[in-house]
Amino acid sequence: MIDDLRQVASATLPAADLEYGVLGGDPARLADAVVTIVYEKATRRPIAFNVLTLMEAELRGQPLEVLHLGLVMVDPAVRSQGLSATLYGLTCALLFLERQARPMWLSSVTQVPAVVGMVAETFSDVYPGAAKRPSFEHRLLARQIMARHRAVFGVGEEAGFDEQRFVITNAYTGGSDALKKTFEQAPKHRRERFNELCRRELDYDRGDDVLQIGRIDMQAAARYAARVAPPSTGLGLASVGALTAVRTLVLPVVHWLSDDQPWGELRPWRR
Repeated sequence: MIDDLRQVASATLPAADLEYGVLGGDPARLADAVVTIVYEKATRRPIAFNVLTLMEAELRGQPLEVLHLGLVMVDPAVRSQGLSATLYGLTCALLFLERQARPMWLSSVTQVPAVVGMVAETFSDVYPGAAKRPSFEHRLLARQIMARHRAVFGVGEEAGFDEQRFVITNAYTGGSDALKKTFEQAPKHRRERFNELCRRELDYDRGDDVLQIGRIDMQAAARYAARVAPPSTGLGLASVGALTAVRTLVLPVVHWLSDDQPWGELRPWRR
């Protein structure tokens, strides 16, 4: 698997000896990783991958997992073919369903406007990018991520963090050096406001990143389903009906009967 990941990485960054994250083959990095690899059907050649990482955190005195949207690479020969829907949307949707469709916090660290916009449009309550201001939960999770999990996204201890803007300053010093880009090199989003956000807030010469925090919930699942199967189609209309039934009838019963998991503010009876 590591060889397949490195094959995609070499096509994406041919001049860089990238040992960032799971590409270095460290078993400890793989222990908490969720890896998605896309293969070309005819040749079985790996053409894209995404590595998500589950990070431990805490809210309201209860432990939880934050899903970090980690390293994504796509072979330049197959870009602009909608692979992000599989690399991000499908994997996150499966993790969301595997956890009984309970809301799940996520994070993303990037300087690429296209990724900033994709995260803001795909998930719920994303700051920065969608929410006008960070909530208490946004700030608390950001502090924990920066204090405990910098190695997950290759940010060194000397990097700063602007809590007002959720900007990591001098971010490319902890193993992710080969990923640093200029604003001109970074892929742009179709909506100019995300490009302008990155241009305004990030110092690309220094090497800044934006830390985005949001949630996967039923609204995000509905947006993903609408993107895959538009509501104007028969399949899309059926998926809207199915999601509504699951959200209003099935999930409340499942969550109430699962006494080993939190239900709102109610603590689990046992772990």
